[in-house]
Amino acid sequence: MAQVVIVGDGETAELAYEYFTHDSPHEVVAFSVERAYAQKDKLFDLPVVHFEDMERLYPPADYKAFVAISYTKLNRVRARLYQATKRKGYECISYVSSRAFVWHNVRVGENCFIFENNVVQYAVRLGNNVVLWSGNHIGHQTVIHDNVFISSHVVVSGYCEVGANCFLGVNSSVADKIKIAPDCLIGMGAVIHKDTEARKVYVGNPGKAIKDSFAVFGLAEEQT
Repeated sequence: MAQVVIVGDGETAELAYEYFTHDSPHEVVAFSVERAYAQKDKLFDLPVVHFEDMERLYPPADYKAFVAISYTKLNRVRARLYQATKRKGYECISYVSSRAFVWHNVRVGENCFIFENNVVQYAVRLGNNVVLWSGNHIGHQTVIHDNVFISSHVVVSGYCEVGANCFLGVNSSVADKIKIAPDCLIGMGAVIHKDTEARKVYVGNPGKAIKDSFAVFGLAEEQT
């Protein structure tokens, strides 16, 4: 059992509180938000402290952390706060739903959020800071790199590789042995049967690149 500070106070943070409280041995003791974005003092009757003061109020020797941020700015906000939390000295724990099927030799990195009804098959590797929303299938020996967000009812077939920072939309599908390059946005219902180019938005069946993903999320070149 660990006492946990959740970084964030939005919808994802509320979900993290719910899952950690009712489906894990851990206890959430506080929330933390950067001072510039703080709008509330309490959430679920727990304190919301400034991120800048977090290690003083909840020392990393005694508490663990979980960064609960969505895919804002193509996962860049979650990635930035995860790295900042690590620099403060915290161990970032992962949540894996008791209602997910995760094969015994799957490797799960830090700060992963795996919801109910996910199927994660033999020898899959999940990097750090990965979100698997509910009801996905991750095929055998697939590799999901850091900061990826997979929404719901996505099928990623066997021997695939999903590059860092990607977002896969609801009901999208990826064929066997496909490489999704970093920073791709795979649109809702898209079917990917060929390797993708980095930093592209793919839609349709078969999936075709239509836009630059940085343009969609308002990212600058230095945010690669």
